[in-house]
Amino acid sequence: MVPATLTLEPAGRLAGDLRLPGDKSISHRGLMLALLARGTSTIHGAGDGADVRSTAAIVGALGAEVDQLGRDDVGNVDYRVDSPGLDALAAPGATLDCGNSGTSLRLFAGILAGQPFGAVLDGDASLRGRPMGRIVEPLRAMGATIDGPARGTRAPLTIQGRRRLAAIDWAPPVASAQVKSAIVLAGLRAAGTTRVREAVATRDHTERMLRARGVDVRTRAAGDGMLVEIDGGAIPAALEERVPGDPSAAAFWLVAGAIHPDAEIQLRDCGVNPTRRMGIDLLRRMGAGVEERTRGDAGEPRADLRVASSALQAIDIGPAETAAAIDEIPILCLAATQATGRTTIRGAGELRHKESDRIAGIVTGLRAFGARVQNQGDDLIVDGPTPLHGAAVDSLDDHRLAMTFAIAAIVAGGKTTIRGASSAAISYPAFFRDLERIRR
Repeated sequence: MVPATLTLEPAGRLAGDLRLPGDKSISHRGLMLALLARGTSTIHGAGDGADVRSTAAIVGALGAEVDQLGRDDVGNVDYRVDSPGLDALAAPGATLDCGNSGTSLRLFAGILAGQPFGAVLDGDASLRGRPMGRIVEPLRAMGATIDGPARGTRAPLTIQGRRRLAAIDWAPPVASAQVKSAIVLAGLRAAGTTRVREAVATRDHTERMLRARGVDVRTRAAGDGMLVEIDGGAIPAALEERVPGDPSAAAFWLVAGAIHPDAEIQLRDCGVNPTRRMGIDLLRRMGAGVEERTRGDAGEPRADLRVASSALQAIDIGPAETAAAIDEIPILCLAATQATGRTTIRGAGELRHKESDRIAGIVTGLRAFGARVQNQGDDLIVDGPTPLHGAAVDSLDDHRLAMTFAIAAIVAGGKTTIRGASSAAISYPAFFRDLERIRR
């Protein structure tokens, strides 16, 4: 078990072959769609982070039987879910605890909006501070009654759904796959066609996974973004699926391999969905030697990746690219500290509303290592290359900051102490074990 505060030393060399945790976004959705399907679904290789465990527990609380069939050598879980289906979910007997998972709370809100019973969605102190008005407003427009603190814009959310919702045509003001997914899932119980208009295309796992289950979800380009349409009345079919490795987890090792002076790392079976691979593409644009060998496409494209020590160059990352790589921005900022020139990351304001204020956490943490990083409004600016030195840093109990600072520690001179290191388990329970596996 990883201690809350961990001390790390630099690594002389990085080398090895790693398998990744199951993609967190797909693991969440696989469990939720198994709940909505009538019959038995099997999910192989789901991630076992705390967030996914929260989703599995809620699926069970809503009337499905959830069994763990076993684990692979990475710690990923195989689930079997037997469910009565979308039309026969059970009213929960207690508050549904989402823990630290914004995906759980927002997507389950969409599911519960179309159910004829009341439920309460809650989470930890961090989740209670995150904005929920962006899902509450469209779900209310569809006919659900939702109450909570700050006029229903913060958890806990009390939801009284309706068996038949009204279809809406909605343009979210903030690009968010969670908002889109909440509306699309509610659209399964709406009369007519529900439409979501995205100014910036976001990750499309919900649409792909619904189509794989026989639901007609239509997508097409609309300006620079996408239009998503779903007709009410469909029930997803049960199926057997395998979850690819998480590309957001892969980003930590890709950056580690690129910025360490003596590194060669292979990553097996990583998801490379076009709406999720922006972090990989941005690193390549910086000059990272990332090689990719396709493994096929069973609904979700996947590939083996290899990275080796690289000379990086600064780049300018625009708002649409930032939105597409929002989970990878902390580790990309670390990469930028070792790139020649000034890297600008524009339109990163959404980072203020994650598990922590990630903009503040990135700036404070990387400065402690000696990096030259600043923020101007919603933009992050990093000048490099800068030699890093060991530091005492606080992850703010944010898993992506904890892992970013750990990668910084193995390329910095001297010892580093990370407060809140154990938060890595939220998305990647085996992260520090894997770190020890590849350091030489």
